[in-house]
Amino acid sequence: MSGGVDSSVAAALLKEQGYEVIGLTMNLFSLPREICQEESLRSCCGWRAFEDAQRIAMALEIPHYVADFKDSFKEKVMADFCEEYRKGRTPNPCIRCNQYIKFEALIKRAKKLSADYIATGHHARVECDAVRGQYLLKKGKDKEKDQSYFLYPLTQEQLSLTLMPIGEKTKTEVRKIAEDLDLPVAQKPESQEICFVSGNNYAQFLKDRIPEGSKPGPIVDLNLHILGQHRGIIHYTVGQRKGMGVAAPHPLYVLSIDVEKNEIVVGPNEKLYKNKLLASQVHFISGEKLVQPLVVKAKIRHRHLEAKAVVTPVDKGQVQVEFEKPQRAITPGQSVVFYQDDLVVGGAIIDRVLG
Repeated sequence: MSGGVDSSVAAALLKEQGYEVIGLTMNLFSLPREICQEESLRSCCGWRAFEDAQRIAMALEIPHYVADFKDSFKEKVMADFCEEYRKGRTPNPCIRCNQYIKFEALIKRAKKLSADYIATGHHARVECDAVRGQYLLKKGKDKEKDQSYFLYPLTQEQLSLTLMPIGEKTKTEVRKIAEDLDLPVAQKPESQEICFVSGNNYAQFLKDRIPEGSKPGPIVDLNLHILGQHRGIIHYTVGQRKGMGVAAPHPLYVLSIDVEKNEIVVGPNEKLYKNKLLASQVHFISGEKLVQPLVVKAKIRHRHLEAKAVVTPVDKGQVQVEFEKPQRAITPGQSVVFYQDDLVVGGAIIDRVLG
């Protein structure tokens, strides 16, 4: 229970269905209390989230617990976030949090409380396919709010223990249920910030932890001509246009980041379009390994449109993903997720762009 409307309605629906429900809020990272109480806060962590979750638990008349996962979160999510930026990559910490905290540490804690399942407020669906003898992960009904992209690392065992009660509902329907039940978070804004980055200020957070990432260096064009100086690689990501501080007759975008040279390579927008990538840390929902090319629709980031692609296994557990049409700003560190219609097939972490 994050204190948001989705997890609150999930708990209410399960109680209506006859489940014995308990609320469990994860203590992952504590923002300063004065920030947590701000009305504009869009994070799901901190004192305000705990208080909202407790209020909902009282309204639903269910027990409420807080689980302290700060050490695990720091090790598995925050440290990886910093290390990826140190390498000039752009990570997605929400995927790591789901993989190692919400669906690993949380399941272990739930079992200690004698729970048979965990339930979340994700806009996604879990189904059991009796013919295949497998659990399936599918997109949520509300395609605008679908969160299946962030869940591709889940295993068959984790899916077998997971309920997602609002996956068949739209966000509008979820808020209507909350209003009908008179839940105090019915109109609470969605969390949009990374919980451990105060004020969404990535650069300051990273500067405090990897100061070498703020070391200035050259901005060069494709011919390696120096155009100016950057403020440190932590301030840049592939596809970025703003913040260059370089005068040019046409718009310039970050094409790549060279950590060894501490160099930002920039160029015109059309140079951002590529159709091949190499990815590792490959995971397929079925638990099976890929042995031959697979036709899918793939997304290179959460808000990116799916595009037809072929996934081919290569050496060292990696896959090559070749798109039918070039994709803009393929970014190392982000996840490429594979779909077949509403079904999540799997995904991987982008290592580098090919071609």
